[in-house]
Amino acid sequence: MSREVGFNNDDSPNKTNAHLQLPSPIITRRNRTASTSERALGNPIETGTIKSFCRERGHGFVTSVRGGEDLFVHISDIEGEYVPLPGDEVMYRLCPIPPKFEKNQAVHVRIVHLTREKHLKWDEALP
Repeated sequence: MSREVGFNNDDSPNKTNAHLQLPSPIITRRNRTASTSERALGNPIETGTIKSFCRERGHGFVTSVRGGEDLFVHISDIEGEYVPLPGDEVMYRLCPIPPKFEKNQAVHVRIVHLTREKHLKWDEALP
């Protein structure tokens, strides 16, 4: 019989407490260092369109109107009440991605023009 710490055996120090709840499945804002946030806020506002976005995975991509590589966007960086759909026009700022800061991702993403398709709000259940 295994006596490894972390398993919930009767004499384990990590017994399960029935009153504890699982964390919420809603992804919250990620914490960035002050210097990374400062870099993002120092960048100009850009425009683009949502290329793809997967609510279940919590990320997608934005295509800039200036061209270049598609930009990664995380669910925690989307502002507003609607889940983005491909074709939505957005405004965003660029934020360098650690560790080398050679690539950027879209942050402070705000939908400025919704496509004609029905958009779900973040608190609505998936169909």
